[in-house]
Amino acid sequence: MLNIIWISFFIISFLTAGYQAFALGNAEIWTIMVNALFTAAKNAFTICINLTGMLCLWLGLLKIAECAGLTTLLAKALTPLFRKIMPEIPAGHPSVGSIVMNMAANMLGLDNAATPMGLKAMEQLQELNPQKDTASNAQIMFMVINASAITIIPINILMYRAELGSTDPCAVFIPILLATSASTLAGFLSVAWAQKLNIFNKTVLAYLGGFALLIGGLAWYFASLPDVVRLKYSTAAGNFILLFIIFIFITAGAVKRLNVYETFINGAKEGFDIAVKIIPYLVAMLTAIAVLRASGVMDLFIAGVEKALLFFNADTAFVPALPTALMKPLSGSGARAMMIETLKTYGGDSFEGFTASVIQGSTETTFYVLAVYFGSVKILKTRSALPCALLADVAGIGAAIYLSYLFF
Repeated sequence: MLNIIWISFFIISFLTAGYQAFALGNAEIWTIMVNALFTAAKNAFTICINLTGMLCLWLGLLKIAECAGLTTLLAKALTPLFRKIMPEIPAGHPSVGSIVMNMAANMLGLDNAATPMGLKAMEQLQELNPQKDTASNAQIMFMVINASAITIIPINILMYRAELGSTDPCAVFIPILLATSASTLAGFLSVAWAQKLNIFNKTVLAYLGGFALLIGGLAWYFASLPDVVRLKYSTAAGNFILLFIIFIFITAGAVKRLNVYETFINGAKEGFDIAVKIIPYLVAMLTAIAVLRASGVMDLFIAGVEKALLFFNADTAFVPALPTALMKPLSGSGARAMMIETLKTYGGDSFEGFTASVIQGSTETTFYVLAVYFGSVKILKTRSALPCALLADVAGIGAAIYLSYLFF
């Protein structure tokens, strides 16, 4: 699947650029595409270098947690659920703890902590995978849930809105929570259907019900805060939880009388190895995305959507937010740039800016996640992972647009 997508990106880009060059007389498009190609290759390497430090830090801390028995305790607590949705994982396997910590970091908007934990989880799941070049059912379920990325505290989006002049930067808090929940639910159900899992049983429904209550409770708490303190509290809560987790890991290691420093170093070495492994996969994916973007494909698509909506006399107010929606599955930094551009152009409190902000928080960067996570364990055959993840993207973005009309 990734092979077909990768080839398609280059072919579509070349044909679109040819149309612009020969039909519209835009000869500079070739230079723009070549520059984008080389810049993306350089950026992919830079991303991996920058990621190395965070990988070393968090995999070192995770090694302490693993040796101290914390991940085993977490795995035992969630074994009943994972037996139903990931039945190939043995009871008490450490990958469950890594998966849960990755999801917790994503929910808190702690991207720097989530990625190393997710890569560790993927590596642990690969140990159970009998076909090393093909994604297992458990890896697909984990990847799709990760790519849909339910977010409780979208700290970065709230800060960008505040910096760009919004008088109520936290107005998108509840819509983002609902949109990202829709994305995760769609992804989970699509994988469950593809893998023929029986999820309508007491165990799964009990865990999902408890999870829904937790999200609802947190949403109610933050929604009840005054606007002037909501951003401050959400930022402080995320940072406190992050530091508290580190404190618990180190304290647990000391109580177990581990050589905490040496254990950390051993885990950090794994982080460096993973960073080197993902470089080729990231270069391949980011260069294809950069060429696609530079060719003008998305601009032509958005113009076509707007004309179609006008033909049917439909509302086109959300169209300026579509660049963010189109970039989100492809590039996190690209989608963020599109959101910022929309906020700057239309205003921090505009409907267009509101919609772009909700879209930005509705889902994750699917192709980046696939390249990094599967690339870290050298998986080439992703099976149903990409279609299910893209379905989650469609559900999240569609929900984001609908909720923007509902809440604005």
